[in-house]
Amino acid sequence: MVSRRSCIVFVLLISLGSFSYMAESSLLLLHDDGLNNFTALPGQHPSPELVAHHLHRIVNASLSRRETLSSYTTTTGARDHYSCPTGNPIDDCWRCDPNWRLNRQRLADCAIGFGQYALGGKGGRYYVVTDSSDRDAVNPKPGTLRYAVIQTEPLWIVFPSNMLIHLSQELIFNSFKTLDGRGANVHITGGGCITLQYVSNVIIHNVHVHHCYQSGETNVRSSPTHYGWRTKSDGDGISVFGSRDIWIDHCALWHCKDGLIDVVMGSTGVTISNNHFAHHNEVILLGHSDDYMPDSGMQVTIAFNHFGERLIQRMPRCRRGYIHVVNNDFTRWEMYAIGGSGNPTINSQGNRYMAPFDRNAKEITKRVDTSEGKWRDWNWRSEGDIMGNGAYFVASGEGVEVKYEKAYSVEPKSAAYIDQLTLNAGVLGTRGNNLGKWTAENNGLGAYDDANSGVFEDYDEYSGSQRLYCSDNFTVVIISLTALIMCFCFQV
Repeated sequence: MVSRRSCIVFVLLISLGSFSYMAESSLLLLHDDGLNNFTALPGQHPSPELVAHHLHRIVNASLSRRETLSSYTTTTGARDHYSCPTGNPIDDCWRCDPNWRLNRQRLADCAIGFGQYALGGKGGRYYVVTDSSDRDAVNPKPGTLRYAVIQTEPLWIVFPSNMLIHLSQELIFNSFKTLDGRGANVHITGGGCITLQYVSNVIIHNVHVHHCYQSGETNVRSSPTHYGWRTKSDGDGISVFGSRDIWIDHCALWHCKDGLIDVVMGSTGVTISNNHFAHHNEVILLGHSDDYMPDSGMQVTIAFNHFGERLIQRMPRCRRGYIHVVNNDFTRWEMYAIGGSGNPTINSQGNRYMAPFDRNAKEITKRVDTSEGKWRDWNWRSEGDIMGNGAYFVASGEGVEVKYEKAYSVEPKSAAYIDQLTLNAGVLGTRGNNLGKWTAENNGLGAYDDANSGVFEDYDEYSGSQRLYCSDNFTVVIISLTALIMCFCFQV
């Protein structure tokens, strides 16, 4: 007789709030019933089109504000060396504040798109990385980056000086963490590299991630109370696995063993913005496989990125899900820019696509290993994209005759501002500009004692708002949160 163990889990989540149309569901169900499947994930937005339309409106509003206030810095004499306002709504949200260094956690209010609810370490203490070593993946030393990311409490992680952190193994994050590299030149390389597995609310900002290779076949700690055996990793720059509310912003990624960014296995609520990608083959993978149904609930925003030199394909490569590609600068590709299989929805708005000189690689899009009879119904559309050097986008979907988009189409206002929107893509402050170097003093916290050891700096009035998060898009008051887990195990 075969022994089986069954476990039934009931979770009751009761909350009351006042939401704008951007609010998300508290609890969603997940199941697969064959071809007529319904897949929803925790954190998945019920109307992705509203998120896309809202993003486009705030971009155009930000650009209009820039035109109106373009002479603000000169006329007021405000000290601002960062071309503010830029029209980029993320950057203008925090960089236009001359005192942003006193309120670093304001950054958590500035995300847009599907990852806009990522809190990171907002409301938590500051953790100062003072040791660049990574010698022990099971017992990390206090002061190291690994020691910070495994903690259970929300942390805002900062760097007082330039650092090259060569990882011995995957850097496995816990939830509610912000990696804030502003003010320092931070490079992360080595084994792994960054792994976000079954976590939520992580912000990765202003770091270089490159030369990541496969690692594993050893124990790695993922929390203060748990470590476990890790099989061989793929060697991705950043791997997002079964996670939600993730924001990757102003990073520079290049030269990794596998992908630069992978978002797979039921991840959703992700924004990839203001990054610089270069020197790589398979750049971004979204979705685990064509047959993995939970990825139908994946929602990813890709905005204001610069896809630079020596890139070949997958910018991104999508399997299922809803992917909003908006206001990016694609300067070249060798095979294709955007590919997919498994019927993903791809909404391309206001991008600039510059095709390579190879006349056989002018097409922006590629349906991977799929016949036209199947992909004609996939919802792939181009709106207001600028296409140069012979680039063309093959649109498809219900009510859309397959056509070759070569003109300026509807041309959202923002498409003509690609240079301005992506001007600062990548890591900020790497050319002799400190961009607000971290010190305890400029965050109103006083000096810390030992420069050779990691420190937790308490959160105070200069550092942001309370843990309860109220964004510009919604206000929520939690009246009650009750979780009841009942597990019945039985032998058959």
